[in-house]
Parts: sequence; C-alpha cells; structure tokens
Amino acid sequence: MRENLKKMTRQLNPIPSRFFLLFFLFSSCHHSVQENLTGQDKTQKLTSIVCADPALKCIHVFVALCDNKYQGIVPVPAKIGNGQDPDNNLYWGSGFGVRTFFKKSKDWKLIRAEKLNKKVLERLVFRHVSKKYYLVADAYDGEFIKQTTTDFLYSCAGQLKDTLHIDGGILGINGNAGLLAYIGHDGLMDFQLPGSFQNKDHVVRKCIILACVSKNYFDSFVKSSKAYPLVWTTGLMCPEAYTLHAAIAGYINNESGESIRMLAAGAYDKYQKCGIPFSKRLLVTGN
Repeated sequence: MRENLKKMTRQLNPIPSRFFLLFFLFSSCHHSVQENLTGQDKTQKLTSIVCADPALKCIHVFVALCDNKYQGIVPVPAKIGNGQDPDNNLYWGSGFGVRTFFKKSKDWKLIRAEKLNKKVLERLVFRHVSKKYYLVADAYDGEFIKQTTTDFLYSCAGQLKDTLHIDGGILGINGNAGLLAYIGHDGLMDFQLPGSFQNKDHVVRKCIILACVSKNYFDSFVKSSKAYPLVWTTGLMCPEAYTLHAAIAGYINNESGESIRMLAAGAYDKYQKCGIPFSKRLLVTGN
C-alpha cells in the first residue's frame, strides 16, 4: 500500500522542485495582492512587487478634480467646479490645469492619454523632451477625493506600487516613482483616513503637496510614510499647475529643496501677483 501511494504521489507531482523555486522567484517580481481596509468607505489598496526599469524615472501626480458638490470648498463657477468633467475642471482641463499646462509646456511631450476607471477619469503620460523622466498624471473624479488622498499616501509609504509598459520599457509608478505629488482641495479638513501609512520598504520618496495648509494637515501622514516634502503649504492657496511645473523642473535638475521651493514660489507669484515674500511664506520645504 505504501509503495502504491508513493507511486501515485510521483504521478501527481511530476514537476521538479527546482521549477517551483524558479516560479517563486519570478512571481516575487510581479506579485500583486489586494487587501480590504477598514474605514468609512472601505477602500482597497494594491501592493505590487514589480521590476521597474531604474533608468526610467517617474513623477506621479494625483489630482483630485475640483468639485463644488462633493468637496468642502468655497464654490467656484459651476463649469470649472464639476468634479466629473475633467475637460473643463479648474485643476485639469482649464487654462492652468495640469493637462492644459503640461501639454503646452516646451519641456514635456504627451505620449499617452486614457481613461482608467470610474474613479480615475483620465491618465496622461508625458515624456521629458531631453531627459529620461516621465510624468504620469491621474485625474480623479472629485467625488473620490478620499481615494485620491489615500492612493497618494500609500504610494508615499511604499504600500501601493505599480508599473506601466512605456517606450519598450517598464516604468515604475505609485510607490515605484521617485517623486509623488498631490494637487487639489485639502480633503483632510473634511474627513479622517482609515488604515496606516507606515513606510513598508525603507525607501525615502520625495513629495509635493499643493493644497491649502497641507503642512499642517498632512504632517503626521508624511512623517509615517518617511517621505520628504519638497514643497508644501502653510496657508490657503490655489493649486494650479504652474507651481507644480516649476517645482518639477528643479527636481529634474537635481536642485536642492530650498532651490525647488524658491522656483515654486517664483511661479506662484508670477501668476497670482501676490509678491515673493508672501509666496515664500506660503510654500515651504522640508519637515
């Protein structure tokens, strides 16, 4: 009987053990797991262990579309305050929105545009004209500002990672990106977040948070994620794309945090006409 059982086992398991070792190693490079979170809206996070091409550098921007209906903001004109209409939204398709501003930039070339799902209404991928940098910008439906914020913070903490196939290579996005940016209303004024944003991989990512009083409201989450804030704010502001564009230019040129902050302040003053002293007080760098 024992010999028959051994024979049956060999027949059912004909694959050598070394195959399983190779399969495990390969899987560890592309594994993804979904985990349910507790909280008011029970969002999900996606943790992906992926092999991105280190030569392709990424900046990932999370834009919560301006929304009069679903966000606690001072209402703006209806056309630019519809969080379900990216084409006309204040932070996306309007004159100084991310899509419009970067499409007009001489430094960036749009190479991909697509709708992802009901929450991310549009994803744009730009390639820098002279350096191996890519910018991935996601326009989240304004109703889902809480999801935008959690995706940004999980990415800062290395708990949310993903990749894109681009130009024959694999581009690391979310927590695989070197710089992460949040643009939009400071939703932390209106809601609390579920889950933990503790850093999971000991990687220090850089971040930009252009939202009202972001240094105050995002401080504890940024510290938990171990991200380094290149630019964030001490007061009320308009998070249009010129400030982001200027800060990213300094980042790509490997300038210091203080230099990047001054570029951002200069751009904010240029378009808002608020004076450099005010812009310098508003836009700060570091913890």
